[in-house]
This record gives sequence, structure tokens and C-alpha cells, in this order.
Amino acid sequence: MFYWLMKYIVIGPLVKAIFRPWIVGRRNVPVEGAAILASNHLSVSDSIFLPLMIDRPMSFLAKSDYFTGKGLKGWATRMFMKATGQIPIDRTGGKASEASLNTGLQVLGRGDLLGIYPEGTRSPDGRLYRGRTGLARMALEAHVPVIPVVMVDTDVVMPIGRTVPRVGRVGVVIGEPLDFSRFAGMEGDRYILRSVTDEIMVALQRLGEQTYDDVYASTVKNRLPASPAS
Repeated sequence: MFYWLMKYIVIGPLVKAIFRPWIVGRRNVPVEGAAILASNHLSVSDSIFLPLMIDRPMSFLAKSDYFTGKGLKGWATRMFMKATGQIPIDRTGGKASEASLNTGLQVLGRGDLLGIYPEGTRSPDGRLYRGRTGLARMALEAHVPVIPVVMVDTDVVMPIGRTVPRVGRVGVVIGEPLDFSRFAGMEGDRYILRSVTDEIMVALQRLGEQTYDDVYASTVKNRLPASPAS
């Protein structure tokens, strides 16, 4: 009920009136049943605009830092993240990665939509970077389709490091679902996981025509001096 109230009565109409977002391919999101929406990641606002532009509730796996801030700003951020369907996860790796996987599988097991950024972090320069294989493992274990999603101009409205968005139009392009049922039972094969992940990234690149760089975005960020946290 809280999600519905914030999306359709409080946040949704206000955001849509200000930013006039557009969408192509909404019909590619199934009306029922579990699926993963795999999106490029240009801005923190991606997690705001995408849920607002589809007709079903969805959840994103968001870094836990967004839920632990202090003071009024921390409270407001925490409430906003919860209202837009964000689920806190620990991204430090190891056992935390396994816990994140299980959290995502729980969402899919309920028959819901799960949003994932396969690059693992926001692109530092607008390029599309190498995908992480956790997405592929989740898709194969849950036996669900992967729907490629491209966010357009969200980095113009709210680039990395900016806390107040600029007013401008943003877009969402949703591609046709990708079926990986041919790899059923192979979620333990790292070569299969890499192949599935690469297929998803190719679909994203073709859909959005971003320049692709076959390295991890986090590697590029680590080379930048004083890069803002993702």
C-alpha cells in the first residue's frame, strides 16, 4: 500500500509533470509472472524513473548505504528508497554477494519484477561496461526471462555527484525478453554465466547504441581521482 501510495499519488504525478519522461516498449514487460529487468546505469535517478514508467511494482537491489544515513537527509533518503521499491544489499562481496543473490531470488520466487544493473555501478562516462555474472546466475536459478532496459539522458538530468536534479526529459527503452531456458541447470558453469551475461550486454548495447568497453565500470572508476561513490 505504501508503494502504491507513493508511486501513483505522491511521487509519480509530480515527477512525470516535471520531467515528462517517455517510454518505448512498455508491452515487453509481462503483465504477470517473475522477470528480471536488466538496465544500463547512468544515474541514481534510474531507480526512480524506471519503476514509475511501468505498470507493475518492481524492486531494485540497492546498496545498503542509502538506508543508513543520519539525520533528516538520511531519513528522507531511506523513506524514498523504500517507497520506490528498493531493497538494501551489502555489496562488499563474498558472503554478502551470496546474500544479495538470495534476496533477489526471493523477489523472483514471489512472481515479482526485479531490477538489476548488470554493470554493478553507474557508468562514470556514459559508456556501457562489462556485465557482472550474478545477473545470469539469478536468471538461470529462478528460470525467468531477462528484459533489457536502456535509460536515456538520466545522466544529463542527474549526473554523478549532483544531489539536485536538473529539469529535462528522460526516456526508457524496453527491449524484447531474452530466454535462457536452453541453459537450465547450468548455473554452476562459469563459462555459461559469462556467455549469458555477454548476451545481455550485447542486447543492451544494440538497444541503446552506447559505446561498449569490455572492462568493469568499477575498474574505470578506481582510476579516476576522487570519484564520487556510486
